[in-house]
Amino acid sequence: MTRRFLFLLGSSRSEGNTELLARRAAEQLPADVEQQWIRLAEHPLPDFEDLRHDSDHVRPTQGDVALLLDATLAATDIVIASPLYWYSVSAHTKRYLDYWSGWLRTPGLDFKATLAGRILWGVTALAHEESEVADPLIGTLNHSAAYMGMRFGGVLLGNGSRPGDVLEDTQALARAKTFFTQEPPLARFPYEVS
Repeated sequence: MTRRFLFLLGSSRSEGNTELLARRAAEQLPADVEQQWIRLAEHPLPDFEDLRHDSDHVRPTQGDVALLLDATLAATDIVIASPLYWYSVSAHTKRYLDYWSGWLRTPGLDFKATLAGRILWGVTALAHEESEVADPLIGTLNHSAAYMGMRFGGVLLGNGSRPGDVLEDTQALARAKTFFTQEPPLARFPYEVS
């Protein structure tokens, strides 16, 4: 299968530090690798309604939900590019991940089986020197990948608060050059690793 990267931009602002860092990493991908970029703020999802015990989910055929579902199913690599908002992913990103719950229960999709073995990546900018503050965001992405049977490429961290600051983070820019070249392991929950 030809690699196809889906970049989901979870920031409330365009051209923010997280997006700049994600684009620097994406520049390193081979020319034959497809890239699709979706700004979640431009494709707002309604509040997720958990219907798992009430009725079947119906596969969306139009609108933003259908766009995001189709893009997700077509991707070999899903890159969550979310700034660190209150120590986790942005609201746009969290809402997108909430929709995975419904897609898991949509007849005929085989959502979990389709994503199994594919790769989930993260990119985030934080305005904090200590990277440990991003652990909840990293945990959210790792655990989501583990539940789905996906591989997890980790999270490319950059530092920046004001627009463009991340371009001064030379360590993050150096990591961006090789971030997508690694062969990520199958994601595991912490209790599975010993």
